[in-house]
Amino acid sequence: MSETGKVFKGHPSAAEDEELSVPLDEGMPEINPEKVCFVIVKSRELAAEDTGMAADASNASDDRFQSILTKAGEAPTEAELRAFIDAMDEDEQNGLVAMMWIGRGDYDAPDWKLAVADARARRSGPVSQYLLGTPLLSDYLETALAEFGESCEDFELGRL
Repeated sequence: MSETGKVFKGHPSAAEDEELSVPLDEGMPEINPEKVCFVIVKSRELAAEDTGMAADASNASDDRFQSILTKAGEAPTEAELRAFIDAMDEDEQNGLVAMMWIGRGDYDAPDWKLAVADARARRSGPVSQYLLGTPLLSDYLETALAEFGESCEDFELGRL
C-alpha cells in the first residue's frame, strides 16, 4: 500500500469555488526557500546512501566499523530529515507538500494557494512520513523552486 494513501486523503479540492491562483511575484509565503533547500539536500543524501549489507551481530571494533554499511548507517540522516520536517509548523509543512505537488506537476506555480489549501484539507498523518515515502522528492522540490524563480545554488555553496 502506498504511503500517500495513509497520509493524504484523496478528495475534491478544498477550495473549488474560491479563486486561489496567486501571481508568481507573491512568492511562497508559507515556507522559507532555505528550508526547502535543506530538505532537498538531506533527501539527496538519504537517496544516495548505500543500502549495504545486512546487519549482523558483529562487534564494531572487530569488523572495522562495517556496521555503517548496513541499513542502520542511514538512520542519522533519515532521523535528522524527519525531525526537521516534524519541527516545522503546520503552515510550513503544508507549503512543503504543496511544493512537492507543484514540482511533480499536480499543480502549477500560480495555483500555489490552491495547492496549500488542498494540502491542509487532505492531511491525515505525519507529513514527514508522506514526504520521505515519495520517490524523487528532492527533484520535485527543486523543480518547484525553479518555477518560483528560486534556487538552492547559494544554499549549497555554503554547506558543501
